[in-house]
Amino acid sequence: MSDEGKTPAASTSEPAADPEAAHSAAGIPPSPAPEQRAIYLAALNKIDPEIVNGKDDKAISRGLSQCQSMKDEKDPTKRVESTNRRFIGPSPPDGFGPTKAAFILAAVQTNLCPTY
Repeated sequence: MSDEGKTPAASTSEPAADPEAAHSAAGIPPSPAPEQRAIYLAALNKIDPEIVNGKDDKAISRGLSQCQSMKDEKDPTKRVESTNRRFIGPSPPDGFGPTKAAFILAAVQTNLCPTY
C-alpha cells in the first residue's frame, strides 16, 4: 500500500513542473495574472485597437514570445524591429511601424517581462 501512495504522487508532480521549467529555461515568462493581463491588453488597445483585434490570447502569446526574443537581445533597435515583425494586424500585415512597435515593446516589457 505504501508503494501505491508514493507512485501517483511522484508521477503527478513531475508533469506539472516540466512545462514551467521548460518555459523558464527558454526565457518565456509565466502567463500574466488576470489583472496584469487586462492592463497589458488595455495598453495595446490604447496604442492601436488592431494590435489585439479581439484576439486576446494571441496578443498574450506574441508578447510572451517577444519576451523570449528580448532575453538575450539588448540592442534597442533590434528589439523594436523584432516587435514590428511579430505584432502584425489585418491592415498592417508587415507590422505597425517603428513608432508603434516601440510603444508595443514598452507595453510588453512593462507588463510581461520587466526584468528583460
